Amino acid sequence: MEEQPYTASALRAHEAESISTAELLGQVMFLVAIAIGFCVAGTAIGQDLSNGTAFACSVGGFGMLMVASFAGERFRVGSFAIGWLLATALLIGLGLGPTIAYFSEADPSAITTAAACTGLTVAACGSLGFALSKDLAPWMRPLSLVVFALVVVSFGLVIFSSSVSPIISAGIALVSAALIVVDFNYLRKHGTERDAIWLATGIFVSIVNIFISLLNIFSR
Repeated sequence: MEEQPYTASALRAHEAESISTAELLGQVMFLVAIAIGFCVAGTAIGQDLSNGTAFACSVGGFGMLMVASFAGERFRVGSFAIGWLLATALLIGLGLGPTIAYFSEADPSAITTAAACTGLTVAACGSLGFALSKDLAPWMRPLSLVVFALVVVSFGLVIFSSSVSPIISAGIALVSAALIVVDFNYLRKHGTERDAIWLATGIFVSIVNIFISLLNIFSR
């Protein structure tokens, strides 16, 4: 009997690798857009939550991100992973609800300025990531750890002082922007269809981090 050139798992991996960069980019950005939509819906639903409940939702969303990062392939590939991403985005939105509602009334220009600057930052960093010929994949883990540390510090500041230093906010925004460069660079150089969900998760989280950090800076 002639030996089959591919096992079933190898064939699936081969098919995943055959996706074009344009197709993968479309999948990733579609997921990012849907996640942002769920996050916005969460902010609308959660605008009347108490600060304590909103903070608990934010911590819960952060915890779900940690699970997705370390709990294995089920949280990174497939329909369950998509559902996990959207649930995470909704929970993060609930946590942001009271903050966005406050600024919508007290300082709406801060929201529009932060949103515009976030959009420009994402477009510029994404383009830069695609344009760079150097492989930036080795920077993904270190930058992710730096963002993790800064976010933990910001949570601590919220608990003990009810405010986050603009220096911390600027650091989160800068490192998140750098991660977007790395994510788009990875997408072009190494990405397969199996990477779509976790890349979308990373880009979505970086967008939220940049927006909240800029909102904190501009509101001052």
